[in-house]
Amino acid sequence: MEWQEITVITVPDAVEAVAQCFYQVGSGGVVIEDSALLKTKINEGKWDAFEFPEEMLQRSFPVVKGYLPVNEELPPKLEELKRGIEEIMARLGQAPGTITLATVQEEDWANSWKAYFKPFKLGNKIVIKPSWESYQAGEGEIVLEMDPGMAFGTGTHITTAMCAAFLEKYLQPGDRVYDVGTGTGILAMMAASIGAQSVLALDYDQVAVRVAGENIAHNGLEQLVTVKQNDLLDGVEGKADFIAANIIADIILKLLPQVQARLRTGGLFLASGIIEERQAEVRQTAQAAGFELLEERSKEEWVAQVWRLK
Repeated sequence: MEWQEITVITVPDAVEAVAQCFYQVGSGGVVIEDSALLKTKINEGKWDAFEFPEEMLQRSFPVVKGYLPVNEELPPKLEELKRGIEEIMARLGQAPGTITLATVQEEDWANSWKAYFKPFKLGNKIVIKPSWESYQAGEGEIVLEMDPGMAFGTGTHITTAMCAAFLEKYLQPGDRVYDVGTGTGILAMMAASIGAQSVLALDYDQVAVRVAGENIAHNGLEQLVTVKQNDLLDGVEGKADFIAANIIADIILKLLPQVQARLRTGGLFLASGIIEERQAEVRQTAQAAGFELLEERSKEEWVAQVWRLK
């Protein structure tokens, strides 16, 4: 399968916003190449310098790369992405970021970025380990092995980290969980690993459904986690105790009425992937729909919220 690789050279203050633009047009993956971050990891002894090209280490500006399938939907998505990036740079008083395009095969992309993905702790118990890396589990640690392929979500993003913390705090043993927009299945696997009775992992993207299914099977969790291609919660039967959605504000707003119908009274809704400028809007809409805010966290312009259905 062919993918369009879109490379944006930008400024540090715009990195997260540019990445958000990629998510909004349905990017199959986002890679951020930041020489300052790479040098920090190398100096801390966490990564090896020889794993990265010298050109990347000496780059003056961060680069954001996203991937879209080459099909009839590509041209309008590229135009939408370009407009979004131009608006971001204009707000910052910067010249438009440089955008370059290249066509890549899925197998080439899947191998090119593996140097960036190392084992890391997600929450207090879960360790996410790429399938090609070795890791010795510590006491009490649960290791989940995965290969993201072209699907979004290695778990390193701030929004996922906040979700992991909330899952550990609020998920109850025996809960029935719906993970909407599962991506690579990280949150679904985490929920199953820390006590959920069953997890329904949903995603609209076929690539994400395939990759999540492979990761779930690889970790022996297929008896607890069911993966399904679906448009949010459309047609889902039964009620959950806990619903998680690490997506974007627009989709969370669209999802709220479905969550209200598919969550038991007193059940919890974890909403993440919200940028700070949409925080109040999501809060007001959820409260109007009968949800009570239990906790809210923000970090680096991202917000996660936990709601109880009254």
